[in-house]
Amino acid sequence: MRTVAIVTALLAVAGASRPIAARAQSSDARIPAAVDSIAHRVLASTGVPSASVAVVTHGRLRYAQAYGDARLSPRVAAAPSMRYALGSISKQFAAAAVLLLQQDGKLSLGDPVSRYIPGLTDGDKVTIRNLLSHTSGYQDFWPQDYVPPAMERPVTPQRILDHWAKQPLDFQPGTRWQYSNTNFVIAALIVQKVSGVPFYQFVHDRILAPLHIASAVDFDSRGPTSIEPIGYMRYGLGPLRQAIPTGAGWMFGAGELAMTASDVARWDIAMIDQSFLQPASYRALEQTVLLANGASSGYGLGVDVGMVNGHRDIAHSGEVAGFTAQNIVFPDDSVAVVVLTNQDAAPAAGAIAQQVSQRLFTTEDAQTAARTAVARRIFTGLQRGAIDRSLFTADANAYFSAQALGDFKSSLGALGAPTTFTQISQQYRGGMLERVYRVVAGGKTLRVWTYELPSGKLEQYQLAPAT
Repeated sequence: MRTVAIVTALLAVAGASRPIAARAQSSDARIPAAVDSIAHRVLASTGVPSASVAVVTHGRLRYAQAYGDARLSPRVAAAPSMRYALGSISKQFAAAAVLLLQQDGKLSLGDPVSRYIPGLTDGDKVTIRNLLSHTSGYQDFWPQDYVPPAMERPVTPQRILDHWAKQPLDFQPGTRWQYSNTNFVIAALIVQKVSGVPFYQFVHDRILAPLHIASAVDFDSRGPTSIEPIGYMRYGLGPLRQAIPTGAGWMFGAGELAMTASDVARWDIAMIDQSFLQPASYRALEQTVLLANGASSGYGLGVDVGMVNGHRDIAHSGEVAGFTAQNIVFPDDSVAVVVLTNQDAAPAAGAIAQQVSQRLFTTEDAQTAARTAVARRIFTGLQRGAIDRSLFTADANAYFSAQALGDFKSSLGALGAPTTFTQISQQYRGGMLERVYRVVAGGKTLRVWTYELPSGKLEQYQLAPAT
């Protein structure tokens, strides 16, 4: 089971400060139309058969809808009640299972894996925390973006460990971060051994059932027939074909779950409310794990963690044969976006999640509209090499020298009028309000950002190509 760890990059233009989120969420009535438009557009552009989307605002499920075809022949339309495979999003449930056992006093994150699973390489040095944070050094059993022939056949977790967790470590525990599905096979075996019940039964009884997540199934053991959508793949740019499934056992602990987008959102809401695990467990889950040299791994326990333009995000993608998924939680803003799709190695889940998140964090109040209009007028003035100096502070007017205005005119003039000029974020810095805009003109996408004093005058107006 693979992962697409690109959440921060995808959301680099989507974040905003908490005041933006509060205003954006007040526009819940616009969410359905926005999500519908984004999902239809992305599916059309990528050719991915279907997507199931759930959106949480104010800590509550606000919208859930499915788009496209769950099956192509005979055609079956996707529905929000359908389960999709989650892939690596399952890892945070495995991490929660370990944290529950720690709450029960039956193990500790600092315990060496050798205490529970003997015979693994450097098992006395690798801790459970190393497993859940991908800092163990154990080699990944599935780095490929296809299903090798051996993985079409069933396997036992012990056979996975005998082959991949008894080799020399790729690095010393805690010194590097490297994604490895093997880590979560070991973690699931530890849960099974300590609890005395099968891993999925523990997850069901201690996590899924208490949270009333009724749609979940063990996709690993039950396989593609346990869910409604067909998983698809492509060879290059060729036609959609049914994906080759993995044999039972390969997803054990690393990507075993399938459920509806709404039920993933139910888990996200519990994370936002911190209503399921103890506070100390949520802190362990969501805090970035530091490497031995003090650098941040950007990963907690089964989740990517980071800050995007002032917003804390807890996220993970997932990919398993025939399915790709994205789950993003902004816990401090009580926002979450879940996107599940039925094609592997495809960008639709991440693109839909990014664009929906961006829309949720885009302000549309009257003041913002007015300031956007001013910023746009300044842009068109710079295309002519002119500015209204009454809009700027003395520092900014000094910045806009004759040479600066000449360079703005020569580099922007040929682009023509902007077709898009949208504020995408704002936050405070140095007593000023920074506003960031996305501008499209002449086929180029630009980033414009301003610093605004309480008086309304601009201390800065700059632009650069958008990344």
